[in-house]
Amino acid sequence: MRILVTGGAGYIGSTAAAMLIDAGYEVTVLDDLSTGHADSLPENVKFVNGSLLSESDLEEALVGCDAVMHFAAKSLVGESVEKPDLYELVNVGGSKNLFAKMKELGISKIVLSSTAATYGEPKRVPISESDEPAPKNPYGATKLEIDRMVAASGFSAISLRYFNVAGAYKGKNGWLAERHNPETHLIPNVLRATDSAPVKIFGTDWPTEDGTCIRDYIHVVDLIEAHIKALENLPTGKHEIINLGSGDGYSVKEVITAAEKAVEHKIAAIESERRAGDPASLVASIVKAKTLLGWSPTQDLETMIRDTVSSQAR
Repeated sequence: MRILVTGGAGYIGSTAAAMLIDAGYEVTVLDDLSTGHADSLPENVKFVNGSLLSESDLEEALVGCDAVMHFAAKSLVGESVEKPDLYELVNVGGSKNLFAKMKELGISKIVLSSTAATYGEPKRVPISESDEPAPKNPYGATKLEIDRMVAASGFSAISLRYFNVAGAYKGKNGWLAERHNPETHLIPNVLRATDSAPVKIFGTDWPTEDGTCIRDYIHVVDLIEAHIKALENLPTGKHEIINLGSGDGYSVKEVITAAEKAVEHKIAAIESERRAGDPASLVASIVKAKTLLGWSPTQDLETMIRDTVSSQAR
């Protein structure tokens, strides 16, 4: 069975490509390398250096494929506020092109990368898939629009709504890890902090036990194992939305403390003002993932941090 992995040269997509190959699948990767890295591609993949905005690139990538894992997207919240038209073009327009070409070629199976940003400010925690989505930025809005498009497509489809992905995957050719520019994720930024460039804690007056924001972290390996289970359990002609997280929340200060334990030195941090639009707490309900996919996370926060440290030392 051959799987097209869009965005397969990025952090999550390249991990998916590698783990699919390890699981016995054949893989084609479509990536324009605007944020991905060619050296993250595993061996034995067919690579199409191309764009979702190009019909010919899509046809070349999809020919011979049986299903799709769709990761390719613009994904920076701040940039989406500054450039909403770009996010509409690439995320929504690119997905429309992908879905149209899939229909033309008779491919009906797809697992999509969605996001907790579709929920916006949660009315309750943990967040359930039945909670009303209300994205607060164009990035989340484009992802919600994609979920609704695929729901109306008639595909056998699952949208997996991620919370905070972390950690790294050690494949046959070494570590596949976060290499974002700019880096916006907390754990790598905590580990890179220095006295001259400390990590910022955005708000210490939140209604949480230690006053800092709480987030749900999921190891990238657990995340991709859930994608493979989703691929193997697609509902025929229907669309499901499933949250992916650990089901537990950790505050910013708890992450910093865990990182200090891993690296055995003090992490430089400074307190800063709250960021507009940040919710106090984002934690996933993962009951549906356990029930429909038979999946549960196996990696804890300490493992995510330890693997990130190991990958940075490569």
